[in-house]
This record gives sequence, structure tokens and C-alpha cells, in this order.
Amino acid sequence: MPHKSSQSSDYSHTGSGTNSSGNHWCSRDYGTSGMGYHYSNSDSSYYYSNPNESTYYNSGDGYSKYTSPSGDVYESRGSSK
Repeated sequence: MPHKSSQSSDYSHTGSGTNSSGNHWCSRDYGTSGMGYHYSNSDSSYYYSNPNESTYYNSGDGYSKYTSPSGDVYESRGSSK
């Protein structure tokens, strides 16, 4: 399964917050590559939206889904607990 982010780790945070449900978000500026976002949810799931238009979601309980910049989808169920 591909890594959650194919972007460089060189970014600066441009904003963050927590909504009324306790879900945290932050926006990231990757410079010339563009903007990305990260969401960390109160149910242990998290989500990345990268500037290359790829996304990664992890449910926190064994399921993950990566969508590549070209739209290819890779899913993993992981091991059941």
C-alpha cells in the first residue's frame, strides 16, 4: 500500500482548529507544490489531502484507503482485532 503522503515533509502550518465534535484539522503550505490538509478525528480516524490531489484515510481500526493523483484507489482492511 502506498504511503499516506507522497509529498515532501517540508511544509509550514498555515492554520488549525478543532470543531464542535472534537475533530482537529490543520492546513499545510508546501510552497510551490500547493496546499494540503490533515484531519485528526475524535474517533481515532485521520485523513490527509495532499497538494498533488492524492488523499489518504485511515479509520483507526484497520481500514485505510489511498487515492492516487490519477484516481487509482488502494484499500486495505488490515487485520481484524
